[in-house]
Amino acid sequence: MAKTDTFFIRADLNLLNLNTYQQTPIDLGTYVNALEKSVLRIKSVQVSYSDSTGRSIDVLPNDVGVAQYQLLTQSQTDIVLASDNAVIASGRAHHFRESAVAGLATIVTDSNDLNPVTFGTDGYIVAVDTIFLGGAGSLGFQEEPFVSVILECQVETLTTAKAMALALSQQGN
Repeated sequence: MAKTDTFFIRADLNLLNLNTYQQTPIDLGTYVNALEKSVLRIKSVQVSYSDSTGRSIDVLPNDVGVAQYQLLTQSQTDIVLASDNAVIASGRAHHFRESAVAGLATIVTDSNDLNPVTFGTDGYIVAVDTIFLGGAGSLGFQEEPFVSVILECQVETLTTAKAMALALSQQGN
């Protein structure tokens, strides 16, 4: 299998602070073409939760704000279970403000979801030309939460049959 050097793909999503699902496509057409046997290997996913400027998110007084994301091979209308075949990565962070005034969270945890950093030596192979960054932000934030992802990737070549089979398995029903 021919492989390229690793490179990074970045994307941001405004979770809107409305408890509703938001989504943005990430175009991989430059890297992926199953007919031409070209696929993308995601080696790692780095995630950041912030406000629109990249700073920490303020939380309402004595409240919890939850920001969650999913990286998917298919478009969705809501959060799906991690067992769904479309899920590449998934994560969430709980921000708790233990104070009578709004401000930075006093407790933040992201230990209750996948939140992958690396996929081991093999990575996660993607054969579709668009993936989706989706997510939702709860009402406990004082401002709109954003999620940003940085994907460490590599392009490689598979046999046409393997690339097409993988592409078909990652598309809608």
